[in-house]
Amino acid sequence: METKILTREELTQAADYIRDGELVSFPTETVYGLGADATNETAVKKVYQAKGRPSDNPLIVHVADVATVEKYAQPLSADAKKLIDKFWPGSLTMIFNLKPDVLSKSVTGGLSTAAFRFPNNQLTLDLIKEAGVPMVGPSANTSGKPSPTTAMHVYHDLKGKIAAILDDGPTEVGVESTVLDMSGDVPAILRPGAVTKADIEEVIGREVNDERHHVGTNEVPKAPGMKYKHYAPNAQVYIVDPNDNWQDVANWIAKNERNHPIGVMAYKKIIKKIDWPENVEPISLGENVKDASHLLFKELRDFDDQPQYKIIFAQGVKSEGLGEAYMNRLNKSAGQMHFNQL
Repeated sequence: METKILTREELTQAADYIRDGELVSFPTETVYGLGADATNETAVKKVYQAKGRPSDNPLIVHVADVATVEKYAQPLSADAKKLIDKFWPGSLTMIFNLKPDVLSKSVTGGLSTAAFRFPNNQLTLDLIKEAGVPMVGPSANTSGKPSPTTAMHVYHDLKGKIAAILDDGPTEVGVESTVLDMSGDVPAILRPGAVTKADIEEVIGREVNDERHHVGTNEVPKAPGMKYKHYAPNAQVYIVDPNDNWQDVANWIAKNERNHPIGVMAYKKIIKKIDWPENVEPISLGENVKDASHLLFKELRDFDDQPQYKIIFAQGVKSEGLGEAYMNRLNKSAGQMHFNQL
């Protein structure tokens, strides 16, 4: 299969592919998604095949209006409506209880709930409206690898496996949406993102559970990223925590890995002040956690394109606010490995 890269002017062609049961990667403000008609079980199964994704890892349904959510979900609570008014369109995904038999098990992972998102990208909203159906949309990458933030990242992973990529340039946020489970008595964050616990609590006026990011081996996850290895490049990533001394990292490299290329991803001020050994490729993650979140997947992918790099040292931050989402992705990329474990 030839994978076409389509422009805004070719939106109708992209919508035709979706209606015909083919796969189209689409842009959002967070990362690029892999779109298929959420009401077409055959098309949805193609998503799992293209990504190499486990079949019990449920998919997020992307919509262009709240009426579509109400068509499939049980009546929305007052809290859900408040959050919709505040954060949609935007990078908040919410899980709702479903009406009976409205979406296939391929979408829900066999659960009685589904995750819905109203993305803040006009091109994709136009695509959903033009296609006339909601779209499933996991990240458009090979399962387990860093999520794509450009059309070429998608092409690298999925060329020949999908019909098209709708190109809208680099994404803005760089880490996937917050996933909030609204199907129980207490709202629970299953995946942190740019919309934080404090943001949500301020809107609904009550506490949110944020300690449910993982599930056991035999459990079916309610949201992506809870069970399987994610965001991992080929190289081993080690997190350099905020209290670690980066000069100690440089000294360790000089002593133990002087003859091998080493990647470093850190804030600009750290890159500039450390005397790096000649075998180190230092890459700036910008000035702050917002910059780092935007650049994280891009830089991991850039190192992935250079197989000579077997080790990457990456900037750790405090796990608060947006830093919680950043560290969630970075910990999974590193397999929980830190510099202080060496």
